[in-house]
Amino acid sequence: MKKSERVKIIINRLQEIYPETPIPLDHKNGFTLLVAVVLSAQSTDKKVNELTKELFKIAPSAEEMYKLGEKNIYSYIK
Repeated sequence: MKKSERVKIIINRLQEIYPETPIPLDHKNGFTLLVAVVLSAQSTDKKVNELTKELFKIAPSAEEMYKLGEKNIYSYIK
């Protein structure tokens, strides 16, 4: 059996066992998920969800986050 065939078998088996993997980080879209993942490298998922709740209401996109500015973003996540 080739390595690629074994990989397919493993992936199929994992999808059977775990059909839907919940994401513990609260997010609204791909951008907010990315921000939450980066923040979770330094904190717990629970704490990240607390910190980003208000931030994502105000800045749910890269453009709005940019407009918010570094100092204002920091005030939400400190």
